[in-house]
Amino acid sequence: MEVVRKEAVAQGIYLFELRRPDGAALPAFTAGSHLTVQVPVGVRRNYSLCSDPADTSRYEIAVKRDERGRGGSLSMADEVHAGQRLLVSAPRNNFELDERASDFIFIAGGIGITPILSMMRQLKRLGRGFHLYYCTRDPGTTAFMAQLESDFPGQVQIHHDHGDMAQALDLWPMFEKPGAAHVYCCGPRGLMDSVADMSGHWPSGTVHFESFGVDASLQSENKPFQVRLARTGKTLEVPAEQTLLEALRAQGLRVASSCESGTCGSCKTRLLAGEAEHRDMVLSIEEKTDHIMVCVSRAVSPELVLDL
Repeated sequence: MEVVRKEAVAQGIYLFELRRPDGAALPAFTAGSHLTVQVPVGVRRNYSLCSDPADTSRYEIAVKRDERGRGGSLSMADEVHAGQRLLVSAPRNNFELDERASDFIFIAGGIGITPILSMMRQLKRLGRGFHLYYCTRDPGTTAFMAQLESDFPGQVQIHHDHGDMAQALDLWPMFEKPGAAHVYCCGPRGLMDSVADMSGHWPSGTVHFESFGVDASLQSENKPFQVRLARTGKTLEVPAEQTLLEALRAQGLRVASSCESGTCGSCKTRLLAGEAEHRDMVLSIEEKTDHIMVCVSRAVSPELVLDL
């Protein structure tokens, strides 16, 4: 696809508008979908669509430049410009909007606004009710701020914590008494963990999560470890800067995956021995004893043994 527009929408956050070079219509997508993009450095990264699903002439994604990430966002932010072409997958959706709900509550943190913006555009077109709580550090790092306030008057509450957890938005009042709304949360792991804790008494299937990978604070604590493959007896090293999934791929092993952020469940692998450091949002407490999400999770013990 061709990058027809690149625009800064906040400090360190860039919007990319993608179109087919021949101008033809694109495959339809549903709100909450993402694309897999092969960035100039050669790695593949998933980015949520923030454009209106009704518009099949273009796809829009927003990318936050993360110097502490794994290189994909830096490549997109620094090396991709209007006029370039990128290899892009068809849209996939692991964060589906359930339009049968009577009301919707959206909770976004930082770049997590992207899939939720697409959902808001869909619901506005359908005349449905919703409210957004958008948590960011400050106005300069708030993506789409002017557009949100102008396009969705009375439906958006933007909260800045200025990097101080003591100033974080208190979400408990909206979760204390379960309501009829469905909740959609996307953002940093800390925000999602808080929402998960506060909504544990809500009806099953009414609170939905999408994440954007492991927090940089966790990545900075990564330590190398070993993995033994039970079926072949082979042992491989997983460096601190590499995910377990990437290490397996480097050995030619084909492991199913999709989101690569620990939210979709595609890469669930049986864990035969060792203690895992679980960083996913998928596995139940029971499943964590003998399974691991290899896209994000790592090892506490020196070695893990996998059923591979």
